[in-house]
Amino acid sequence: MGWLRLRVNGEAGAHIVLRHAEVLEDGELATRPLRAAEATDSVVLNGAGPVVWEPVFTFHGFRYATVEGWPGAFDPAAVTAVVVHSDLTRTGRFASSDPLLNRLHENVVWGMRGNFLSIPTDCPQRDERLGWTGDVQVFAPTASFLFDSEAFLASWLRDLAREQDHLDGVVPVVVPATLEGPFIGAIAGWGDAATVVPWVLYQRYGDFGLLRDQYESMRAWVDAVLDENGDSALWAGTLQLGDWLDPSSPPDRPDKAKTDSDVVATAYLARSLQIVADAAAVLGEKLDAAHYAALAERSRAAFRDEYVTPAGRMLSDAPTAYALALRFGLVTDPTVRAKLADRLAILVRRDGYRIGTGFLGTPLVADALTDGGHLAAAGRLLMQTDCPSWLYPVTMGATTVWERWDSMLEDGTVNPGEMTSFNHYALGAVADWMHRTIAGLAPADPGYRRLLVAPRPIAGLDWAEASHRTPYGDARVSWKRTDGYISVSAVVPANTSAIVSLPGQSEFTVGAGRHSFTFDAPHRAVFGKLSLESSTAAIIDNSAAYAAVLGSLTRIDPGRADAFRTQTEWLEGRSIRQSLLFAPAEVYDAVEEALRSVEGE
Repeated sequence: MGWLRLRVNGEAGAHIVLRHAEVLEDGELATRPLRAAEATDSVVLNGAGPVVWEPVFTFHGFRYATVEGWPGAFDPAAVTAVVVHSDLTRTGRFASSDPLLNRLHENVVWGMRGNFLSIPTDCPQRDERLGWTGDVQVFAPTASFLFDSEAFLASWLRDLAREQDHLDGVVPVVVPATLEGPFIGAIAGWGDAATVVPWVLYQRYGDFGLLRDQYESMRAWVDAVLDENGDSALWAGTLQLGDWLDPSSPPDRPDKAKTDSDVVATAYLARSLQIVADAAAVLGEKLDAAHYAALAERSRAAFRDEYVTPAGRMLSDAPTAYALALRFGLVTDPTVRAKLADRLAILVRRDGYRIGTGFLGTPLVADALTDGGHLAAAGRLLMQTDCPSWLYPVTMGATTVWERWDSMLEDGTVNPGEMTSFNHYALGAVADWMHRTIAGLAPADPGYRRLLVAPRPIAGLDWAEASHRTPYGDARVSWKRTDGYISVSAVVPANTSAIVSLPGQSEFTVGAGRHSFTFDAPHRAVFGKLSLESSTAAIIDNSAAYAAVLGSLTRIDPGRADAFRTQTEWLEGRSIRQSLLFAPAEVYDAVEEALRSVEGE
């Protein structure tokens, strides 16, 4: 995000036009995603000699630009791209052995930089650039790790509280509030920024005063939602954005997600009530703590009664529904939680480890899988490169995080949906899981007074590391694979301690200083004999077998190969033969041969 600076000399009246866009389509600037924004600067020279010019009252979100009307021979060195953003100190870093994953993380960083200018905007390029509350609600943990965001977000939260004063506690979907029409009212996941963001900042920075300052705003939000719903412990039947931009939603209806919006809304009500109860306890507001804790449990019970079956299935059989129930603590029975986690893993594998979540489910799904004992599935989900996935945009040359999983289609054309931004940080919230889980660096107490060192290596990575400048000094965790072991190094800042959680070992505590640990590397999966009668689940879980089958199909029939890749349901009860229903004999023979070649490796 920024603008172009020109060094130019020309006759009076020479007219230079600068046009900006995020991507190219058919070799030209793709301006349709800008909607009504012209993203155009015009410069008229006065002929007084060489001049350095740049705009003063605007900025643009762009990667490409055209320069028209340049006087004389054009010198590319005469044009400089100026990057602008609020002056935030970089505090967190991540790296790994996988270059695509590193590029994804860098895209998250640049997406944040491009949208943290005065307020946390959703995107910097089109006719919008608004402080959407839902985006920052899901991204606040990542933002707090990457940059010192406390003062920036505290300022924005004060604006949020002022907007509530005019709306009886309701939080508008954008702050400052500039929208009118259908978005007036309480929207789950967006208005919950009033509770979630202050709580995140307290957890990450340990700022008791900030929590105190925002407490009335936090209470006002949940009270407004409770007033709207009367005696019901559910939040249902109202206009909601839901799991916005679920990849299955139509391009023109991003609210039509797999997960019912009532499920999302009630989950957020229960979560925000619990956050207010926890904040009240921290602040010594004992009566409030008891009051809101009881209301939170009431909503959790209503959620379970309405949306969860005893067999561990959700009313909305979609990843976001399960992730909400698990990560928000809405289901506490260990047996049911295990069943929910298992079903989530089945759904993720069924979709070929492709993303099935939108704005609200995406920050939760990897954690929900990990907590439920399905780290391998979470790792496969992260490392997927097929669309929709986090790495698909990287393979398409993205340098920031996209608004849609398929903002650019595989053929290089721009998604036909009206909302198609190529710099939209919300889906980059997975970076927080990368920091805490893959690298293993997290706060155990507010403000990193205690750290949690808990690396969880995933398949496909030989090493990973994360560092963060805490209020006590620099903390760092790194790991690498060495001869059947994982060797871990950790730096714990002065005046702090760390809980160390390593796979296969009991937790223990260490003090400040440099530490080294080891644990056994996870065993590689052992696959049995494969054939046409093998399940599709067995194929997708064996990357070599999947590649071999896909390659054999591509050589015979690229169209069938593409359908196999994108339309197969990867299930235990469905065989490869069944998934290739009505295929010619040569296809079955080629697949059988491909599977035998894998078996012989």
